[in-house]
Amino acid sequence: MRLSQTSPAWRSVLRLSLAGTGLCALVVLAGAATRLMDAGLGCPDWPGCYGAPLVPDAERALAHSPHLPLEATKAWMEMLHRYLAAGLVIMALLLAWRGLGLRRRHDGYPWRLTLGLLVVLAVQGAFGAFTVTFKLWPQVVTLHLLGGLSVMAIFLWLHLRLRRLAFGAPAVMRPRRLTSLWRVTLLALVLQLALGGWTSSNYAGIACQGFPSCNGRWVEALDWGEGFHLTQAVGPSYLYGQLHAEARSAIQVGHRLGAAALLACLMALGWRYRGERQMRPWLALAVGTGLAQAALGVANVLLWLPLWLALLHTAGAVCLVASLALAAWRWRWPVPQVASASALSAYQNSVTSG
Repeated sequence: MRLSQTSPAWRSVLRLSLAGTGLCALVVLAGAATRLMDAGLGCPDWPGCYGAPLVPDAERALAHSPHLPLEATKAWMEMLHRYLAAGLVIMALLLAWRGLGLRRRHDGYPWRLTLGLLVVLAVQGAFGAFTVTFKLWPQVVTLHLLGGLSVMAIFLWLHLRLRRLAFGAPAVMRPRRLTSLWRVTLLALVLQLALGGWTSSNYAGIACQGFPSCNGRWVEALDWGEGFHLTQAVGPSYLYGQLHAEARSAIQVGHRLGAAALLACLMALGWRYRGERQMRPWLALAVGTGLAQAALGVANVLLWLPLWLALLHTAGAVCLVASLALAAWRWRWPVPQVASASALSAYQNSVTSG
């Protein structure tokens, strides 16, 4: 069945969920650009900017916050990020509204996932406010990045579920459970994304010169305790970071080790399921994306973190999340190559027993 053959309501939710995935990726990139341009505190308040819905002129900004002079470029970058995030919330609300009628007429409609998306977006909005009020506290900034990528993954997963339901997948089929290797790989992905956020929020992207060693050394002069001290005080501005050089170097090395662990998991996953023809392209995409992301990370170190390359590295993280989500989806819902109802039943028994 083609999309044009589905009802208008189904076409609406499918397009909204896919557009939400793309818009969320754009929001994540806008957030990265805001951080890389040191514009996270371009507006000292939230949700407005110097008390206004649009970036005001310098005179009004000075009257609102005399101790924080306006930098218009940074302020507009921060507000653009907020406007895009607001558009994402509107899209999620429309998706829930359009799905309400479908939920009443179709068993299995992913309504809980739709509501879960709204809850995660609300939490993500709170973290956006805390990012400003806590003055770029690294814990909040890291969680804000993880939240953005989580919202994108939920939008994508919701789209895949809606597409499967809209196009009439066999009701007899049940999804396969994720194996231990899948779980370890997904955990490694989450930890590596968190390490990336921690590296960025503590301004440790170029704490190490050279690769694979760090400043010409391997283990010396790395302050792991201070670098991963998660109870930093709330209050001072964390713009440009507060940690000393040895702590930032430890964070950078930790991020590198996380990348190596994630690549090992991805390659193990590809090797383990190389015999499944349907999985090969999806796992190849995930492994290839992981390798490209590692190469971008090395290039950022060697070239001293140029803005365009750092944004590409964030885009690589977005693509890595999407590619692994697609691979996990295909694992959960393989397309059975069967020719009869009895064969489909046998296939289903093998899936549920495995």
